[in-house]
Amino acid sequence: MRLGGGLLVALAAGAAGAGWWLLAGLVLAAVAAGVAARVPEPGDSLVDRVFVAVARLSEVTVYAIAFGAYVLPDYRAAAAAAFVVVVTGVGFAGLKIPTIVVRVACGLLLAAGLGLVAVCVAVPPVATVGGGLQPPDFAGVLVAAVVFLPFLRPWRSENAGWRVLVLGAVAVLVAFAALYQLGPVRLGLSLTSLRDLLSAADADALQPLLTAVAVVGTVVPALAAGSDVRIRTGVPGVVARIAALVAAFLLPVLPVLPVLVVAGLATVTELLLGVRARRYSGARD
Repeated sequence: MRLGGGLLVALAAGAAGAGWWLLAGLVLAAVAAGVAARVPEPGDSLVDRVFVAVARLSEVTVYAIAFGAYVLPDYRAAAAAAFVVVVTGVGFAGLKIPTIVVRVACGLLLAAGLGLVAVCVAVPPVATVGGGLQPPDFAGVLVAAVVFLPFLRPWRSENAGWRVLVLGAVAVLVAFAALYQLGPVRLGLSLTSLRDLLSAADADALQPLLTAVAVVGTVVPALAAGSDVRIRTGVPGVVARIAALVAAFLLPVLPVLPVLVVAGLATVTELLLGVRARRYSGARD
């Protein structure tokens, strides 16, 4: 579920740093997500709660940036700020998304991703500048893996291995189609590169469908992340609303790459805290 909203902006960020080696970064992120599926939740200490909150709220910020850029581009900053306030408020109000809604949304996003791949591969690409395979930039590959890790982690531990395999495969296919059609330079230039991708594939008629996908792919996982913050941190509602207002004030000036990196590093830290919690529990037993 997280992957749909993440792909909207993370593809461009990853391609800008890694080029065609973005595919290697995605494979690395998928492997890490598969391993992370076996890691328990962090403990209940203050440090654990803070890092969980940072990880989830940074994810919400990524979805907000994607929502503003794809859904209301003329009012991008205001839309992103309103998105953060509404999602955080709904999450701390205790409202939950029905499981059937999440499943339907996952199915729609999966179908949309595979349809995008089919459209892009079916149309021969135009000549691209700097589209060849360059020597591997290990730093770029690592950054690409870090920024995609939060969006490849499964929500639940049941059948997590299969879900990570499916998510990783879809992410690699979409990334390959985008790189094939646009090339790494053009893909990495625009925050809304998936709109450019449809234009390059002669599929401008599908732009309204992409807008609908952007709404589903950002709103549903953002609401789930906001609810998770309330459950895991137990922060009082008043403090949460103040934090949301501060985030909404700062959001319009935040570039997407630092937010993606913060989300990725916070996720890595959250996993390390989960490993520590497991070792502590094992030693105590």
